[in-house]
Amino acid sequence: MKKTLLAAGLLGACALAPAHAAFNPADTSVQMFRWKWNDIAKECANWLGPQGFGAVQVSPPQASASLGAWWDVYQPVNFASLKSNMGTEAEFQSMISACHTAKVRVYADVVVNHLAAGSGTATDGSTWNSSTLAYPFFSSSDFHPACDIAGGDYGSPGNRYNVMFCRLSGLPDLKTDGAYVQGQVQTYLTKLINMGVDGVRFDAAKHMQPSDLQAIMGGVTHTTKAGEALWITQEVIPDSNVVRSDYYSVGTLNEFQYTFALKAMFRNENGASLSQVRAIMGTPGNWGGTWGFVPSEKATVFVNNWDTERNGSSLVASNYVSGTTNDTQGTKRYDLANIFMLAWPYGSAQLHSGFRFTNYDQAPPSASPFDASGNPLINQQWDFIHRWGDISNMVAFRAATSGQGVDYFTNGTANQIAFGRGAKGFVAINNEYAAWNASLQTLLPAGTYCNVVHGQLNAAGTGCTSDSVTVGGNGVISVSIPANGGATVPAVALHINQKVGGGGGTCTTVPVTFRVANANTVVGQNVYVVGNRAELGNWTPGASDQLNIEGSGANVPWSRTFQLPPSTAIQYKFMKYGVSTVWESNQSTASGNREATTPACGGSVTLDAGSFQF
Repeated sequence: MKKTLLAAGLLGACALAPAHAAFNPADTSVQMFRWKWNDIAKECANWLGPQGFGAVQVSPPQASASLGAWWDVYQPVNFASLKSNMGTEAEFQSMISACHTAKVRVYADVVVNHLAAGSGTATDGSTWNSSTLAYPFFSSSDFHPACDIAGGDYGSPGNRYNVMFCRLSGLPDLKTDGAYVQGQVQTYLTKLINMGVDGVRFDAAKHMQPSDLQAIMGGVTHTTKAGEALWITQEVIPDSNVVRSDYYSVGTLNEFQYTFALKAMFRNENGASLSQVRAIMGTPGNWGGTWGFVPSEKATVFVNNWDTERNGSSLVASNYVSGTTNDTQGTKRYDLANIFMLAWPYGSAQLHSGFRFTNYDQAPPSASPFDASGNPLINQQWDFIHRWGDISNMVAFRAATSGQGVDYFTNGTANQIAFGRGAKGFVAINNEYAAWNASLQTLLPAGTYCNVVHGQLNAAGTGCTSDSVTVGGNGVISVSIPANGGATVPAVALHINQKVGGGGGTCTTVPVTFRVANANTVVGQNVYVVGNRAELGNWTPGASDQLNIEGSGANVPWSRTFQLPPSTAIQYKFMKYGVSTVWESNQSTASGNREATTPACGGSVTLDAGSFQF
């Protein structure tokens, strides 16, 4: 949303697909900002699905003001109508179906804090007038008093009441603490979910009381038509008085601190550099750092979104406003930041794909993103960042390394870093204007790997379409990464599914997600999965990775994705470990353990156990 008209953000933690779902792994999503529904449907089928994207986040679908600016979709008029500047309700439904067929979830940005300012005719033909508070389905009693928020989106320090109850840049503030308004919002959300929407992002969540959002979601199903947990994230831009943890009970948060930190580190602002990332953000199992990041399972992270690329708070690729810095011109900082995000195991990652602009209020292009033959017009009017090869290939890297920690973190200069992701992946990034020649330790099995920043395995799996790196028997690699500033993206990224000689690219691992609920945990007690493989701890209590909790409370689900060999029979159990150890009781199998077979190459599965067995 427009920075002077609303507070924007991004998406949050991913719900994991149950065993019967055919969705891609939910590791990475993409914001398709202001793309029309018909074009998103095509892109789901032709690129997002085959490339492994787990979800697409779309712009607000409700009827809104139509003012010839990018932000008009963030000025709602009629929640009952889904005729927007992106398409009709029928086209929206068709897009959901097409994306689901392509194994891609659909997340919708929703704006329920306020309605449109001014007056006029909306995208569906309905009219409104903010002076008289005349809107479809709402009357003057459904709004908070007409006070303005001092300090814009952030609010004046110490004035939390005004941030939640007054008007954001003059936009009439809905009384979301009222039963009638909550009912209207619940009806809108229920309609989206019934159409197949898999998740929602609450725009301007900071401008609503957490209790309002809790009440709204208390009247909405939390299960999608596909049988997953509804994905929920919230835009809560940090300031001097908002308590972000107050919103955890609703869903995840857009972690703007991550966006701000990437800009500082990659541009070397205020003495920040890439080598400081662990101090700034924290490390697996100990997130937070000096910048106070929210827990990883509560974060959706992004290099930029539609607001930050215009307000100067992030790295940018599509801002061509005269006099501003663009992080793709004479540098590869923007590419490197996205590579880092997709390689670093914090939060739920989301790419941004929108359009180029030379004016901050510029409306999206009227021209299609595709030519007459259906070919993408990349880096013309629409940026197509989700198709940039060095970034797009990292989607599979993130999926392949899911559940792994960080190993052998090292740096050359302050702007050259490398780290492993267990025995599944390794990445090295050179944000220096000098080449980096180094020998680096990895945990990868010996062999030759394609550098997915520049290419992938050929169709036969016998070689790479671009450069490769050889891992020695001791796990060491030698790299020569060019300086930042040239035509080549100066990074190396290797993962286990891009190892040469796999016979047509045959994989060595597949993602298997374990999920269980109702474990009745106590403070200091976590849930693990243990089983008959080294990845699952070989039945040793606490030896495998702890599962991630999907909410708060004693009985919310816990889940984690492990990389296991394909088509392999496994046995496993869940256990509570910490202040006391509690194993699941015997199951109704001959072995007394839970049993499953991992999927074949190219597949993934969620072993949703339902309830912890006492």
